[in-house]
Amino acid sequence: MALVKKHVEQEIEELEQYMTLEEAKDAFFSTVDDAQKDYIIDEIVKFHGGGDFLIEYINSDAAQKNVSTKIASVISSMDPDEAPIEKIMDLLKLDNAYIRNLGISMLRDFGSSIKYYIVKFLIGDDRDLRIFAINVLGDVDFKESRDMLVELLQSEEDINVAMTAVDYMGEIGELDDIPLLESLKQRFEGEFYVEFAVDGAVKMIRG
Repeated sequence: MALVKKHVEQEIEELEQYMTLEEAKDAFFSTVDDAQKDYIIDEIVKFHGGGDFLIEYINSDAAQKNVSTKIASVISSMDPDEAPIEKIMDLLKLDNAYIRNLGISMLRDFGSSIKYYIVKFLIGDDRDLRIFAINVLGDVDFKESRDMLVELLQSEEDINVAMTAVDYMGEIGELDDIPLLESLKQRFEGEFYVEFAVDGAVKMIRG
């Protein structure tokens, strides 16, 4: 056993040290050894911009599932202030279900740290980004999700944005939210889809 331990220690000592992100990236692409790649990923994330590169890899044609899974684990352990959260959120826009689920998994681990990014989208003028932010809230579902959707619905004038929020309120809303939901029928008077969506959400909340 002592010989095995010594052999392992020698291998660790021989692991290359990288002075720049570019050096680490070159090493990442030049090896096919899984253990070596895992080590390099751990090193890459230490560099400024390393997290961005790793997320870009996940979204590349060259990405391998085992490598992407390792990357997701490493990114999830990053300081939220340094993590590439907006790039992770962009993964949720993709058609690839595996990549989307990796993104959701990482965002869940950051919890309320992603609140700033969601609020930024929710209060913006871009309707598609507001819808996207609502979908993130529904997928990640952290404790502030309901409060943020309620606040949005109190003033949202775009029917598509509002109904996206209503769909999620059916899952996480409370009895106290029913008057707000019912008020949407007046705000979007004459829209059959609104009545249908609100009635469905209210029914789900009431059980």
